Amino acid sequence: MKQIKQKQGRTSHRTEEVVKFIRLHLYNRGVCCGAPAIQRHMEELHESNIPSARTIGRILSRHGLTHGRTGIYPGEEDRDFRLR
Repeated sequence: MKQIKQKQGRTSHRTEEVVKFIRLHLYNRGVCCGAPAIQRHMEELHESNIPSARTIGRILSRHGLTHGRTGIYPGEEDRDFRLR
């Protein structure tokens, strides 16, 4: 069986799925769900491959999970901000 090679520098499919799942989890809880919050959550889950905040932002953008849809804005990442 032929092994599929990943492009160098490209985030793995599994990592992208983890980022999307965590973002959805945080969003549904009504807390900050930006890149820094996703990184912290991945650290808490002891993920072995944690992308940079910029890479997480690119992943979210690729999947249409950005652009102020949550009402949570930069600078509020550390607050337990509830959606209204």
